[in-house]
Order: sequence, then structure tokens, then C-alpha cells
Amino acid sequence: MLDRRFLRDNQTLVTQAVELKNESVDIEQYYEKDAVRRAALLKVETMQADANKANKAIAEVKKSGGDAKEAINNMRAIADQIKELKAEASAAEEAVDELYMKIPNIPHESVPHGSEENNELVREWGTPLDPDFDAIPHWDLGEDLGVMHLEAASRMSGSGFTVISGSLARLERALINYFIDIHIVQGYREVNVPYLVGRDAMTGTGQLPKLADDMYHCQVDDLFLIPTAEVSVTNIHREVALTPEQLPLRYVAQSPCFRREAGAAGKDTRGLLRVHQFNKVEMVQFVEPDDSYDALELLTSHAEEILQQLNLPYRVLTLATGDLSFAAAKCYDLEVWSPGVEQWLEVSSCSNFEDFQTRRSSIRLKGGKHPHTINGSGLALPRVIVAIMENYQTATGKVRVPEVLIPYMDGAEFL
Repeated sequence: MLDRRFLRDNQTLVTQAVELKNESVDIEQYYEKDAVRRAALLKVETMQADANKANKAIAEVKKSGGDAKEAINNMRAIADQIKELKAEASAAEEAVDELYMKIPNIPHESVPHGSEENNELVREWGTPLDPDFDAIPHWDLGEDLGVMHLEAASRMSGSGFTVISGSLARLERALINYFIDIHIVQGYREVNVPYLVGRDAMTGTGQLPKLADDMYHCQVDDLFLIPTAEVSVTNIHREVALTPEQLPLRYVAQSPCFRREAGAAGKDTRGLLRVHQFNKVEMVQFVEPDDSYDALELLTSHAEEILQQLNLPYRVLTLATGDLSFAAAKCYDLEVWSPGVEQWLEVSSCSNFEDFQTRRSSIRLKGGKHPHTINGSGLALPRVIVAIMENYQTATGKVRVPEVLIPYMDGAEFL
């Protein structure tokens, strides 16, 4: 969340940010209610001063033996007014708080304006594969190889779930181990975190209240299945005061991710392209505010290194304001080319949240500042698997194992 004083001092900038991000919060209502709240509280302060004077007047009249009835009546009238003003301020505060949590982060000045079509290409690496045979989409490859069982998953869980087996399941496990090993070398500390978290944790990282419809919620315990390990890892330091000497903190975690994808009906739903449950390796950093944009570039390069080692052609995009997440100030998307589906597939989003998440999570630096948080997928497994299957397929219908993964597959060179 943004500092309330910043909101008051930068109304034009905040209003523009809400429009640029296409957020639905009634920002004018926020400022109106906040003005009512502050005016009521100011009146309360003034009237409490009047009440103190009235109390003194009553005491003096009684001390002199006079009739204090009129002064007491005045005091009661003031007390009634104070009570009404406090009720008015409380009602306004409730409305302000509800709206406050729906105000998005401010896009960084370097972020292009516009919607998805205004995303800017930053760089490309590798040459998209153009095989001399008809590339087969991964769902057909997986079925032909007997390692992908979409109908079985549908029978037990409905659409948007998968069952993989044999060499493909082993490939996923190999990728997870490889990703984590690389990130540890890059300076990250591996952590295992809860997959179920409370409402405060989800609110702290910005998933709630905005994305409530996309979350799987266990109502009995009021716990949420995490949509990304970012939620759990960021909340490791919830309500903690860090020292500058502790920074930067770099964590890597593997977890399943659970997303209802409530607004994505009919979009890229075949095979592994868009699923409700998937594995992902996540990088999270806590850094000094002045270092966060350098840290974003470094973290992005850490995700890119893995794609280069896998020899997967990819591109890096800066997301435009209308494609930027609620909590992010800037984001790079990494997309790999998959010839079977003939699409660029997002495998990582690397974002700088500045102090938006740490304010919401009461994470601060001793001295009063809040650290900035950076995170990014390193990487999301389903679409990496898609990219490997479709880029490493052969004319005979087999799939080669990327060279760096062969040691993790006990020497197996094909799925």
C-alpha cells in the first residue's frame, strides 16, 4: 500500500495511476471520505479543547459555591457533539480503509503507458526454432509418448488439471532441482514454506482483496492455497524490523501454485498452457530502497541465465501500465517460443514492488524506512516443459533432453 501522506500530497498522480492500471477503485470517493474523516477529527480536537475549558469552568463555579447547572448543560452539549463527530469519523474511517486497500501501486516512470499491445520489447535471445517437419503440440506429444494423461486428470478434478508420468514427471523433478541449484549458486537461500496462509498474508502481498475470486479458499480455517511461493516467502518477515546490515536478503522456494483462473475461461486451456495447479520456483529479494531497480535487473538476469542454459529462445518485455499487476511498480515478462503451439509463452514475471508489499505486511527497516521487495519466477514449470517438448522434439516423435538436464536424468537423453 501507499503511504497515506503520499496519497494526500499526490492526488493527481494517484488518480492517474488508477486510470493507467485500469483499476476499479473509486479514488474520488476515497479522497472525499478521507476529507470527511480528517475534518471530523479536527473538529473533535477543537471541541475536546472546549470541553476541557468547560470542565475548568464547572470546577471554578462549584469551588466558589455558585450554580454550575448552565456550565454542566454546556458540557453535556459539547460531549454529545463530540460523540456524533467521533461516530462520523469512524464511519468515514471504515470506508477509507476499505478503499485504501484497493488503491494500486504507482507505475515507475520508465513503464510504457497503455494496454498489453503497448508492452515494449527489451531484448531477444536465441533464434525461434523453425523445424523442417511439422511441429507437434505438446499435448499430442505427451499422449503419444504415454506421459501426459489429461483425461484422467479431468475425471478426478475437472478441467485445468494434469497428470504426467514416467519420464515427463522425472523431467519436471529434474527441472526443479536444476533451477534451485542454479539459484543457490547465484546467492539465494533455499526455503520451504507453507502452502496454506492466512488472510493477512494474502493481503500483505496484494492478492487480497483484488484477486479474491482467483484464490482457492478453505473456509473452515479461513486459509488460502498460495498462488505463488512469493506470498509465503515475503511473509517470512511479516511484522519484523530488519536492519540495513541484513540486506539484501535473497530467497528461493519451490512450491505448488493454485489459481482458479476465474477470468480466463477459454484462454489457452489445452494441455499445460493454463492450469489450476502447477509447480514453480520463485526468487524473492528484500533490498535497500535505493538498490531496488538494480536488483530487478539482476534478478531478471538470473531467470534469463536458466533459459540460456536450456537453450530456449526467449524475449524480454517491459509490461505497459494496463498489463501491470496491482502491486507492481515495474515488471519484465520473459517469454519462450514454442513452435508446436506457435506462441510466445510467459515463463517468468520479474517485478519490483518497491515498498508496496512491505508497508502492507508491516515489514520495516530500523530507522523508519521500508525495504523494497523484488521477485520473479525462476521458473514456472508447465510452460518450460511445453517449450522443451516442442523445441526439442524430433521428426520421429521423440523429445531430446536438454544437455544441462541429462545429469539430473541419470544420463537419459530422450523422454
